[in-house]
Amino acid sequence: MQQPETVTTFRPSRRQVIALGIGALAVASIPFVRGRRRRLVRRTIPVMGTLAEIGVVHSDEYYSQQAMDAAFAELRLIDRLMTRFDERSEVGLANGTAATDGVPVSERTAHVLGEALAWAEVTHGRFDPCLGNVVRLWDVGNRSAPPAERDVHRLAGRGLYRGLDLSRSGGRPTVRFTDRDAALDLGGIAKGYGVDRAVQVLREWGIEHGLVNVGGDLYAMGLAEDGEPWTAGVRSPHDPDQLTDRIELSDAAVATSGDYLQYFQHGGEKYHHLIDPTTGAPWQSAVHSVTVRADRCITADAAATAAFGLGRGEAQGLISRRSSDATIVSAA
Repeated sequence: MQQPETVTTFRPSRRQVIALGIGALAVASIPFVRGRRRRLVRRTIPVMGTLAEIGVVHSDEYYSQQAMDAAFAELRLIDRLMTRFDERSEVGLANGTAATDGVPVSERTAHVLGEALAWAEVTHGRFDPCLGNVVRLWDVGNRSAPPAERDVHRLAGRGLYRGLDLSRSGGRPTVRFTDRDAALDLGGIAKGYGVDRAVQVLREWGIEHGLVNVGGDLYAMGLAEDGEPWTAGVRSPHDPDQLTDRIELSDAAVATSGDYLQYFQHGGEKYHHLIDPTTGAPWQSAVHSVTVRADRCITADAAATAAFGLGRGEAQGLISRRSSDATIVSAA
């Protein structure tokens, strides 16, 4: 059953943490009065396999709702294009037939694939957008035991992103697979792109202050109700009720990759959803959460995925090869 949209107007106290940070983040703000009272109006919908929340600071609640309608429509469009769970999406069509014939895709999907390939190249495959068959094999949301070792080994260390060909045919971007084991999974980058597009839509509506959060990938626009930067709290991977860090944000994005939200346990071991492409299995690491700040959420999302499992210094060196504005702000 689909979850209903919710509409709430908030006047939080200084000590209150607003749960705009679904997953790994939480965002705090306080109200203020300047001319007509500006309020944080927020809504939540299910989209992109998670919950998306948008909050707008504005004096006109009706106008805020219209702007959020447009931003949510953009998120839904991106979901329809890029989900791997629907064979009718562009990603679904590519996964179905791109190994035998070119599949035309939209400029939006081509942009995300281009960014994904750039991250794959610069990280030597730590970020790999073609792990769809590996992710499907592990299926951590439904499994209770690891898959057979022979199946894991067959997909390990393949550099599957090299089997993705993104070109143009007849004036349109086209996807082909040169490796039959390559399959798209844009879970490490599409949500960040969706956040950026929703922010752009809000700006086209004249919104200057607000928040867009899709499953923990978050962009803070302008300032909170008190005229100060937003404060994002990073949840502890060991105790989700606690915060490990607080980050001030204004016109900036943050994204977190963590191993503590999607996993199953078997034989005393935890198997989570973040895959090490070299082993074809979940990362084994003493680091359980990494948070990246960047100018764009697509950058923060991909960087956090690529950096997971590394120490803070090594992670920063890795992501700096691709983006000078991406910064590790928390690792635990």
